[in-house]
Amino acid sequence: MAAAGTTQGARTYGVALCAVLAAAMLSGCGGRLFGKVYEYEEDLYLSLDGSADLIINASIPALVALRGFDLDDSPTAQVDRDRIRTLYESPLTDVTRVSRPWRRDRRRFVQIRLQVSDVRNLSDVAPFAWSRYELTTEGREVLFRQAVGPSALRPGTLENVGWTGGELVAFRLHLPSRILDHNARDLEKDLPIDVQRGNILSWEQHLSDRLDGKPILIQVRMDGESILYRTLWLFFSAFAAAVLLLGVIVWLTVRKGVKQRPAA
Repeated sequence: MAAAGTTQGARTYGVALCAVLAAAMLSGCGGRLFGKVYEYEEDLYLSLDGSADLIINASIPALVALRGFDLDDSPTAQVDRDRIRTLYESPLTDVTRVSRPWRRDRRRFVQIRLQVSDVRNLSDVAPFAWSRYELTTEGREVLFRQAVGPSALRPGTLENVGWTGGELVAFRLHLPSRILDHNARDLEKDLPIDVQRGNILSWEQHLSDRLDGKPILIQVRMDGESILYRTLWLFFSAFAAAVLLLGVIVWLTVRKGVKQRPAA
């Protein structure tokens, strides 16, 4: 009985300890177990020729307030995915998917995936008209700039949808070559950030600043040769060197055998 009591006490203590650790983790993440969450985010997968894949994750209220879309942002309304697809379709963009909606904080969210033929002309497409894009070649380097300007909202005209203003907006770049220089900074610490694994850089802003149209300047200088091209070149160079070395070894072996045959 004493042993059973000890085991039960240890189990209770373990559960309590796990609860304390979970609470600490949640507190450290601002109430989110898996880190930051965003009200609006753009992920641009850029190629050196200017073509790109673009993924937008956003709440319906954010699409209404930031981009001026004519959508029903009430929590109970159904999401018109065909309407969203139509808003993003253009001669420069091909929408490949509009996801089923999900909910967070009583707001509905969607993901839009599209292919862009030339990012330099993307500002001609209405949902991205708030940005100006540049992609220029300077010798062996490539410079990318994106200047994000005012949102579609006039300050003071938005109905309350449960926002505090501290929600996050993000613009991310997934780059194809070695990054030489950038101006991305940590939003909280106001310090330069490190490049994330996969050549990813992120520019963040509080939703209140984005609603008020506080500008964002995105600037990256990178190598003019893609990482994939360089990797393939190194692979084939190594393969060719290995084949050459094998050929030399075979030739030396045959030559040695020919020399030894008369002596035998």
